[in-house]
Amino acid sequence: MAQPLIQIQDVHKAFGDNTVLNGVTLSIYKGEITAIIGKSGEGKSVLLKHIIGLIEQDRGTIFFEGVPVSGMNKDERKALKKKFSYMFQETALFDSMTVFENIALPLKEKTRLSKSKIRERVQDKMHQLDLVDIDGVYPSQLSGGMKKRVALARALVTEPEIILFDEPTTGLDPVRKNAVHSMISDYQKRFGFTGVVVSHEIPGIFYISQRIAMIDGGRIIFEGSADKIQLSENTIIQEFILGLESRHDDLTGLPPQPQGERRFQEEMARMRDDNRTFTIVILTIENLDMVKKMAGYEAQQDAFRRFANRVQRHLRITDVCSRLGMNKMMLILPRTDRGRAQELCRAMAEKFKSDGHLEIQAYPGFCFSVSAGIAEAALDKPIAQLIITAESAKNIFYEFKVC
Repeated sequence: MAQPLIQIQDVHKAFGDNTVLNGVTLSIYKGEITAIIGKSGEGKSVLLKHIIGLIEQDRGTIFFEGVPVSGMNKDERKALKKKFSYMFQETALFDSMTVFENIALPLKEKTRLSKSKIRERVQDKMHQLDLVDIDGVYPSQLSGGMKKRVALARALVTEPEIILFDEPTTGLDPVRKNAVHSMISDYQKRFGFTGVVVSHEIPGIFYISQRIAMIDGGRIIFEGSADKIQLSENTIIQEFILGLESRHDDLTGLPPQPQGERRFQEEMARMRDDNRTFTIVILTIENLDMVKKMAGYEAQQDAFRRFANRVQRHLRITDVCSRLGMNKMMLILPRTDRGRAQELCRAMAEKFKSDGHLEIQAYPGFCFSVSAGIAEAALDKPIAQLIITAESAKNIFYEFKVC
């Protein structure tokens, strides 16, 4: 594996008699989003402040590209800090300053750019983040979701290599919360920054993160992929995930991915005991990003929510539908072989057509392009392999438009 961009090794931190970090070891890799999860008061935000250099550890070492930060001289540390940016929990926008002035602030404080260069850089970043014609608007005049986007523009305007996000969805409703996740994921892919996100949004944060780290008792007790943490047998991890994970995804009303996977295991046990066939279908909205381009991130998430609600109305009582990702859902069809699943997909497409419009006024006439990948279960075949099989079997014949 490649060398970590940031390596935190055996870091300790106490405030008086309160030990917050008790030997934290964590690797953060370039070009990935790493989510740090854990119970309140476990030191997630304190760890974030160690990474950016706002707090000095009592013991332990933090490396950047293999070089100990503690061994850097003053100029090297100053150069390192320029590689970082920080998006605060409550956005930390200044109400007395316009949107333009808020975004420009880091450039005025940290660079020697001319006023014309600052204006050019700020306007370019506002254009890239779809913040059009609000230069003179004040934060108090913006929605919660728009404030988050302005805060992200301010974090990006210095063109950092690493952005740290401290609870970026605090205080938002489900649509705006998922819009912020989508925004972070989208711009990380576009700009290529390394992201570290402190979050308690389970399982929402799993959909956008390449790596998950869980902190408990001042230590990292898990480090790995979202899939692996959900399969962990560690009771502390399972109790935490199950405690935060609602019975339904807060955006779509669907069971979240872990619950879908547990239902998959139940059907696999029935297949093993009674030879009951079942099939999975992966429904993917192939053009959901078009909604974002037409009407923004919040409209994109609202569109996914409405589509998921429509799918649920057309399922049989024994079928299970769970959210699988930012634009996907998984259907589990008990007592159903591949041929019957194909018929059900055709029937669903016809029902969608006969139902008429989704009544999304923000983008009239828009049609979703939805593909259905189908895979019949095989005895003891892991769900991950079955999902790959289903997605690779997507056929234009099963693709249907939903207007």
